Amino acid sequence: MNDLTNAVIKAHGGLDRYEGFRSATVHFRSGGALWAIKGHEGIFDQAGVRVDLRRQHASHYPFKAPDLHTSFTAQRVAVESDTGEVKAERLNPRAAFAGHVLETPWDDLHVAYFAGYAMWTYLTSPFSFASPDFQTEDLPPVTEEGQTWNRLKVTFPDHIATHCREQTFYFDQDGLLRRHDYTAEVINAGPAAHYCSDHKEFGGIMVPTRRRVYPLGEDGAVARDIELVTIDIDSVLFI
Repeated sequence: MNDLTNAVIKAHGGLDRYEGFRSATVHFRSGGALWAIKGHEGIFDQAGVRVDLRRQHASHYPFKAPDLHTSFTAQRVAVESDTGEVKAERLNPRAAFAGHVLETPWDDLHVAYFAGYAMWTYLTSPFSFASPDFQTEDLPPVTEEGQTWNRLKVTFPDHIATHCREQTFYFDQDGLLRRHDYTAEVINAGPAAHYCSDHKEFGGIMVPTRRRVYPLGEDGAVARDIELVTIDIDSVLFI
């Protein structure tokens, strides 16, 4: 790991502390224009998600009904009952987004896949960068909101489902995540700027509890009048 990667991991609680946990359970609220565009407005108005910190797995609950939850991995996504009955299932789920544009409606399994990989990515960063499968590279710092933010270009390994292979993370002078740029390939609507704020400590881990995602123009301008996705975290339990 390079010096900046080490520094930001330490600022968020440190790798030793993080590796003492196996999972994170999060209660959150998510809104924004994307869910309505995809035909699922209000789906995560009040929701929980549990992510595995040692492999890529996530489960949202309740999902469409009190006794249903999702099960996401890079190779499979499903909607299951609390008694273990599989209500819907899709193997090789990323292939189901072929040909999609922003206005293409999603079924429940599309939602489960996107939400699963997205929340796993957010809740494991920047600790996942310490894995030898991840590559990090310093980029020149930028000035935003009157502050100098350091930047890391992170290349995700092929076996991890995420927005795109190369993503850019911005960190303030305290080492905390403030912005995250990527192109959500499954949406096929161009790049986005994802702002993070209101960091709080849960189990010794610093977590941004307010996230806002905006379209990012080709000229680098952020369209702050359009909130694509909003995420507000109420609680996080690391165990």
